[in-house]
Amino acid sequence: MIHGLPPGVDFPAELVAGLRARWPDPVELARVRVYLNSARMLTRVREAFLDGPPGLLPHLGLVTDISAELIGSDLPDAVPAVKRRLDLARLISELLDLQPDMAPRSALYDLSDSLARLISEMSGEGVSPDSLRALDVTDASGHWQRSLKFVDIARHFADAPDAEGCQRLAVEALVARWAKAPPTTPFVIAGSTGSRGTTFRLMQAVAGLQQGHIVLPGFDVTMGADIWRALGGPNPAEDHPQYRFFHLLDSLSQTPAAVLPWTDAPAPAPDRNALISLSLRPAPVTDGWLRDGPKLGPLGPATEDITLIEAASERDEALALALLLRDAAEHEKKTALITPDRTLVRRLSAILDTWGIRPDDSGGEPLPQTAPGRLVRQASGLMGRRPASEDIIALLKHPLAHAGSGRGDHLRHTRDLELFLRTEGNPYPHQSDLIRWHTKAPSDGREIWVDWLWGILSALEAAAHGPLANMAQAHLTLAQHLSQGADPEVDLPLWRDDAGAAVLAALDDLRLYAGDEMQVSATEYHALAAGVLSGKEVTESLARHPGVLIWGTLEARVQGADLVILAGLNDGIWPPQPDPDPWLSRQMRRDAGLLMPDRQIGLSAHDFQQAIGAPEVVISRALRSSDAETVTSRWVNRLTNLLGGLGNQGESALGAMRSRGQRWQEMARVYATRYRQADPADRPAPVPPQDALPSRLSATEIKTLKRDPYAVYARRVLRLDPLPPLRPEPDAADRGTVLHRIMELFVAATRDDPTDMRAEVLNRIAREVLDQEVPWQTERMFWTAHVSRIAGWVVETETTLRAQGRPAHLEASGRLLFDDPQLEIRGKADRLDLAGDGTVSVYDYKTGHVPSKKEQDHYDRQLALMALMAEDGGFQDKTGAAIAPAMVARMGYIGLGSTPKFDPIALQSGQLAKGWAEISKLLQAYFREGHGFASRAALFREGDVGTYDHLARFGEWPMSAAPVARQVGR
Repeated sequence: MIHGLPPGVDFPAELVAGLRARWPDPVELARVRVYLNSARMLTRVREAFLDGPPGLLPHLGLVTDISAELIGSDLPDAVPAVKRRLDLARLISELLDLQPDMAPRSALYDLSDSLARLISEMSGEGVSPDSLRALDVTDASGHWQRSLKFVDIARHFADAPDAEGCQRLAVEALVARWAKAPPTTPFVIAGSTGSRGTTFRLMQAVAGLQQGHIVLPGFDVTMGADIWRALGGPNPAEDHPQYRFFHLLDSLSQTPAAVLPWTDAPAPAPDRNALISLSLRPAPVTDGWLRDGPKLGPLGPATEDITLIEAASERDEALALALLLRDAAEHEKKTALITPDRTLVRRLSAILDTWGIRPDDSGGEPLPQTAPGRLVRQASGLMGRRPASEDIIALLKHPLAHAGSGRGDHLRHTRDLELFLRTEGNPYPHQSDLIRWHTKAPSDGREIWVDWLWGILSALEAAAHGPLANMAQAHLTLAQHLSQGADPEVDLPLWRDDAGAAVLAALDDLRLYAGDEMQVSATEYHALAAGVLSGKEVTESLARHPGVLIWGTLEARVQGADLVILAGLNDGIWPPQPDPDPWLSRQMRRDAGLLMPDRQIGLSAHDFQQAIGAPEVVISRALRSSDAETVTSRWVNRLTNLLGGLGNQGESALGAMRSRGQRWQEMARVYATRYRQADPADRPAPVPPQDALPSRLSATEIKTLKRDPYAVYARRVLRLDPLPPLRPEPDAADRGTVLHRIMELFVAATRDDPTDMRAEVLNRIAREVLDQEVPWQTERMFWTAHVSRIAGWVVETETTLRAQGRPAHLEASGRLLFDDPQLEIRGKADRLDLAGDGTVSVYDYKTGHVPSKKEQDHYDRQLALMALMAEDGGFQDKTGAAIAPAMVARMGYIGLGSTPKFDPIALQSGQLAKGWAEISKLLQAYFREGHGFASRAALFREGDVGTYDHLARFGEWPMSAAPVARQVGR
């Protein structure tokens, strides 16, 4: 017999009520076998029995538990999932060895995982590998012939079923037994839609038993016979929420009229169920909206307990729902949030955690994202190579690294090592670097810690290739050593909690079934280990709030909450995008009898219809994701379109739904503005005390004092210097340093012998410098090519310069003293050329933007300062000897960028004196009169990024804002 319960009812409670009503005798009830669709449903049914009058419980189990308990011991043992995937990986690897163009080896595990899912699906749906060869593939023969070489691998596993295959064998054996000897005890299948072939086969068999009962969840009693018929035909509406029920009834030659009520319990919102049923009609018969829509009656009662939240962003949606859940918890209202969007769940849980609310999340945490999962993934990702500085520090800062004992000392050592690596270390540290750091500032325990760290780094580099079993064992040993720390006597903390035990079990399976014949590289092993961990979740055994529940869509059938929230209702999330199939097209799947992508959409639609039938419902979605506008879920779109087309009554009902949602959005905006955001900062212009002002500046900082005074304040007054990166990357500064060095050596080499002033000599010097000072191969190639491209221009320009004077001093250090204010300016001249008349020319190399004359007059005073130093006798050569003062005849920048440029300036009488006066006036404004050091005062481009912009809180104030001067302390 087939029974049904309408959408929205408390399915577990009504199931138990129906069981008690049909078998009031406790002894008879104990003989009943009840099989349910999910573990959550099983728990709720057991709780419902325990909450009722005393008595005996029926046998309760899951539909996936039809095994040796009923069949006996004749069934083969299921092949573990890890073993199946490793066996497939070996066979695929052999295939790729023979035909390397079939697929890249980096996709080895992805291919084995995908093929394992296909084989499991074929087993569950009763599809043999031979049936795939019989498919008509005329239109896709090229692709199919390639795919068939992989699919043929399935033949190797016909006699070794996985868990899905064993379940299918068990059901087939049970059906065969029942054909000869039907059971004498009642059988009940409850809560399942029969979406999987094995479960569908079992439901067919139970429905044919004299004492068999099928209890369908969310059965729509409002659909007419014509609508039911529209679900079938040559193009079945598998995306409809009721299609699985239609398919079951059709296979049993029954009609919806044969479905009997399991109990007399009415739906919590029958008017709403009728509205939702009409909105979800199959596309070919949606014209019935015009005919049947007006027959719904008043829409107010049907929608009065629906709230529609259309948040501006995903963050706003999470905050509005968090406030709603908090309000429900304060009023002791049991609330269930249903969503397939785990990102939304994590964002929501983080907000609830700030209020001390830990929801009862059935989804748990993905195993790779747990602390043990992250540690073992970090370790496997570094196997086979020498870790870079940032990889080492990230590994050492993991909360489970060196967690056995001495965690405090470990963190101090890690901090000190990080500072060393940032300032003096090798991007890829070796043992000598660690010893140099240790001997530089030895302390108790540091030597032991260094030995422990180097042991881990050596083991990581050594694990580059080998048998899979050896690689798995090396991985486990590495992870344990890393977590235990330098003291081997303490307990191992990595596997202590549930997540650690799950990670250990997964890696133990990998090691157990690896075998010695499969050779893998470190990269391949990392993909294998990550795949073994993926798809698993773990739930922390912590106290959870009993009234705040977070469920997956499957648990919409469980019900039992006062308020149900349907969240993340955007297309691509609910319903989700169907998984891509690399093996079979849609038509091939249909012809073979495999699951269609529309079936998954239909299941999501059924979960939606079941959940929205709850007593009180909130529907929420975000209008925009992080990068684009979203598309509303097709079911919400249908509902709003239907209401919008039902005249004033429908528009009024829809407006009321949105108005109720707007209330929560407004509360979220108020909360975010008042409690979660700091007041925006003013544009800073700090005025430090006189005694805190620096007594020395560099020549380049004079330009900074004009462009971004705040940067001078932060560096010279606050003494804040940015830390070097853990992994140095080539930038404009490195490029400038290297090209300066090349030009210095070239000019020095050709100063006394002009015949060497050739492009070949410059290119040779460039290669030597780049090989010695640039560790990045790609950049060496680019910069070598750049020097070669401008070499001819450099030689030509040098010839012109040599005719005007001889390069007397290179990289000369100089200083200039100001009396008012008392300040020393220091700088370095790239070259000072001495002419025959005793005058000097000051030149500076530029590898980037060459300042124009106007920029030099108003902002870039570096050359003017160098000229003043030359005339004041402020320069010293490399030996420290003073360079005699000389009159400056000309100065200029030698541009070495992509478009080389040289435009010298001949100095006029009194020009340097004018420059002195202007620079003095600038310095007096900041260093004598207490002028504020404003942020980003006169940048060259508004989009330029300053080193200290974050400290000035740039972004909280616009560029048009006036600087606010404030006195600051030391």
